Amino acid sequence: MAKIQGNEQLTDSSGAPLHSLRDINSLDREEKEGIYGRILPPRLYDMFSICRSSYRGTDGERKVHFTSPMGMGFLRIEVRLHPADRDNVLFLEIADTPYRQMELAFCVIKNTASYRYDVDVDLDGRYNYFATAGRNIPEEIRAFHAGLYPNQTHRGLRLFPDFFACFERFVDSLGMDMIFGEPLTYDNAIRYEKSGFDYLTGKQLMMEINEGFKPGGFLYERLDGSTPFRLRGMEKTVRGRSWAIHDGILDTPWDNILIYKIVGGNAGINTFPGRETENDIGYR
Repeated sequence: MAKIQGNEQLTDSSGAPLHSLRDINSLDREEKEGIYGRILPPRLYDMFSICRSSYRGTDGERKVHFTSPMGMGFLRIEVRLHPADRDNVLFLEIADTPYRQMELAFCVIKNTASYRYDVDVDLDGRYNYFATAGRNIPEEIRAFHAGLYPNQTHRGLRLFPDFFACFERFVDSLGMDMIFGEPLTYDNAIRYEKSGFDYLTGKQLMMEINEGFKPGGFLYERLDGSTPFRLRGMEKTVRGRSWAIHDGILDTPWDNILIYKIVGGNAGINTFPGRETENDIGYR
């Protein structure tokens, strides 16, 4: 039963209820793509003049692509404005869990018309798997000074809240009551907090990080100017803290942070109270 007001159980064209991605993936292509298109926020369609039924732009080219294999509880959505473009505007991966819940595995939204910073490749041009297989420090410095967050190649489109509202309604329409995720950076964790998530693991670490960045704390003392990402004052903002953590300021790697959200609810978690806001031009 749907929990969000005004939402209804999702059904196929015959009226049979759909309870999972696997169920939807068993439908014919036109029907399942019609369902999955609802996950994308209306503002994205309007922003790029994409038809909501054909998924084509005014130039006749298809802009939205779905990977939804039959027999699997998995969906990938890619929004690419031109076939030759290096980057997607939106890249989304979601999956069923074994317990009839939804995993938000990956979501990136970019303003591909903005300048590109090659933080996703090492100095030899090889993909670095979110800086786990080598960093491109010169590009990271440029991205940092441009106002971006760790791992961002472009400025964002400020569409994540719009996307997540649509996504949560979609999950609710399947009768699922929980969404899981794994934030890849500190700023992502804070962003998910604002969307109503709580922590399965990592809440204690987030609280320790907040204490550590307070004046006199162990992380505050490490903001010693030894790198461009460890400057005094960075403790005051989400972006500053996230870059310092990306730079390895913690004693352990950023890992095993798992989050969840009860559909239709808000956990009210805020592990960085009193943070200063800034011109978040890099906001996703």
